[in-house]
Amino acid sequence: MNQPQSPSLLSFSPVEESQEDLLLSAYDYQLPDERIAQNPVTPRDSARLLVVNSPTQHSHRVFRDLLELLQPGDLLVMNNTRVIPARLYGRKSTGAPVEVLLLEEQKHNCWLALVKPGRRLLPGAEIHFQAKNSSESQPDLILSAKILAKDEATGGRILQFSLPEKKSLIPLLDRFGYVPLPPYIKDSQSLPEQYQTVYAQTPGSVAAPTAGLHFTPDLLAKLSAKGIEQTFVTLHIGVGTFRPVEVEKITEHQMHGEWVEIPEATVAKIQETKAKGGRIIAVGTTAVRSLEGAAQNGELKPFCGQTNLFIYPGYNWRVVEGLITNFHLPRSSLMMLVSALLGRKRLLSLYEDAIAKNYRFYSFGDAMLILPEARMN
Repeated sequence: MNQPQSPSLLSFSPVEESQEDLLLSAYDYQLPDERIAQNPVTPRDSARLLVVNSPTQHSHRVFRDLLELLQPGDLLVMNNTRVIPARLYGRKSTGAPVEVLLLEEQKHNCWLALVKPGRRLLPGAEIHFQAKNSSESQPDLILSAKILAKDEATGGRILQFSLPEKKSLIPLLDRFGYVPLPPYIKDSQSLPEQYQTVYAQTPGSVAAPTAGLHFTPDLLAKLSAKGIEQTFVTLHIGVGTFRPVEVEKITEHQMHGEWVEIPEATVAKIQETKAKGGRIIAVGTTAVRSLEGAAQNGELKPFCGQTNLFIYPGYNWRVVEGLITNFHLPRSSLMMLVSALLGRKRLLSLYEDAIAKNYRFYSFGDAMLILPEARMN
């Protein structure tokens, strides 16, 4: 789905953009290495929360304070994707080691993947993977894949896995693969389940929807008891979310498509919430892209397919009114999305304050709550 161009019919008018807002270099900031979180906090909901509650004010709270900050009738929209063990270690037929990061399944058992070393893996090459519990004395299941082609858009490879026609690779990944942490997490003692949301359900992502990592079952139950409802979408995070923006004019950036499902029940819940005057609060940028991508011509409908929606300042909002999000990498499409909600200059000033207040950044880091009344439009 390409970015819709029709006026906003459901929600807010856009944050007016300046020419500077459309430049990649305008989304830069300096982050000390020690501010990059290497491990999650325990319990999850003890993370810090920067609350943006007006066009000019913000405060510093704790994530579990959502109980006080949200209102009965609000609706949290969460991405229930589950991270798959997408990092595989194998060997070429020559015995040389190969590392593979699966990005997305393009057709049955045919995957787009990043491979190392890429230059030496040409079409026709085969990679063999041994199950994790294998040893030389006790060999176990072997999995094989053949490189079909190079993907010019990502620099990756298209891999066809050799499996019976009715057998899927995904259930086998627990035996062969490892949950992939982002490259900026270099010294982590985290457990694999700490890189999953507590409501993760549908396998398919190669990265976690990190804003949701802060919720605990207890917090979700207390929010529900207060009348703050929850509903789910699915967006399988792949190269589209974390691929860097590499062009100075951000309008020239092309988002890679990612698979999305918006169930009929979710659409009905959103419509019911809006009809009653409740607020739609997206949990994470992937929930934002799911909802906004499915809202064609101002009308949200059930959807299942690909979205390549790129949100940046000037975007006409259709569904989302508030956002829970983590702190994102400089020059990332995620920063541009949040700037479309809040304004780029204000977002950079909030990041500056978060750095000064020793907030923890990125996937295992702290969170930000942008309430609807904070939006500058």
